[in-house]
Amino acid sequence: MDTRSLFSKLYGTQGDGFEIISLPGDASNRRYHRVIAGPGFDPARAMIMELPTDAMASDEAVSGDTPKELPFLNVQRHMAAAGLPVPRIYLDAVDEGAVVLEDLGDDLFVRVVEAEPERMEEWYGAAIELMARMHGAMWPVPAGCLAETRTFDYDLLRWELDHYREWGAEALADRVLDPGLRAAMDGAFDELATEIADLPSGFVHRDYQSRNLLTARREPDASNLRIIDFQDALVGPRIYDLVALLNDSYVDVPGDMQRRLVGRYAELAGIDPSDAGREFDLVTVQRKLKDGGRFVFIDRVKGNPSFLPFVDKSFGRVAAALKRLDGHEALKGALSRIDPARFGTIRG
Repeated sequence: MDTRSLFSKLYGTQGDGFEIISLPGDASNRRYHRVIAGPGFDPARAMIMELPTDAMASDEAVSGDTPKELPFLNVQRHMAAAGLPVPRIYLDAVDEGAVVLEDLGDDLFVRVVEAEPERMEEWYGAAIELMARMHGAMWPVPAGCLAETRTFDYDLLRWELDHYREWGAEALADRVLDPGLRAAMDGAFDELATEIADLPSGFVHRDYQSRNLLTARREPDASNLRIIDFQDALVGPRIYDLVALLNDSYVDVPGDMQRRLVGRYAELAGIDPSDAGREFDLVTVQRKLKDGGRFVFIDRVKGNPSFLPFVDKSFGRVAAALKRLDGHEALKGALSRIDPARFGTIRG
């Protein structure tokens, strides 16, 4: 990434008098740098998204062919056209390994909720209103949007469950499952992935959670929220983003509040509340098994242990959903045998 070239294209100068602040990394292969420009420059602040060598690849498993356009730019264009609050693009410099975009600040949703627990339900209600608006505006997926070509189908759901098996069940405990237990787990995962793949579909952000929403003002209203990290958008279970939000691994949403919020989304989206509840629990099991395994993978493969404290929280979300979920006894039995410390009580 040539910062002088970026400054020249963006500001018409080689970059004298500019301050660049590199931000802490996370699980992504992308890196972010804040630009603070001198007086009289527009924009006065911007964000450089530094791209990895293989910019077209995703940090997550995806379906479909390798895209011809950077997914972030493609999805941003369509979400912006739909009137959704996403960061503006100031400069497309993908050939130079970067995109310069609007700086939305550092006021993450997760920090606001933690700072104002007495208004948690109001904040989550606002996030759900924005989610419902996003789903309505982006469904059917607009022609040309990359999300139209990618599907959260059986194969992808099943791959993510195997990701849990490899990292959350085997690597975490430093073992290989015995053939009988592996076969029981595979059969149970086949059943779960099949049921989820058959659920009603919609536009899915894929990671609509408390670290991927920013607040413009400290007032819980949908108009004050901004959406980031949408590059992995696809077509998938209509309830998926709600699971990502209400069952993320970073904020503990109380059970009664969570059920009220699921009902609120069902009302906004025109979904039968009982259908929404079952879909929510099914997708929670799949998503949070993957998340727990993914956090171990990020530690062991990427050398980033910062997500390890959230492994137990992720699996706790799975256990709570399975206790509410009718059926899937084979899955409950397999998980109880694989990890009795975390899943030993889900059957009763």
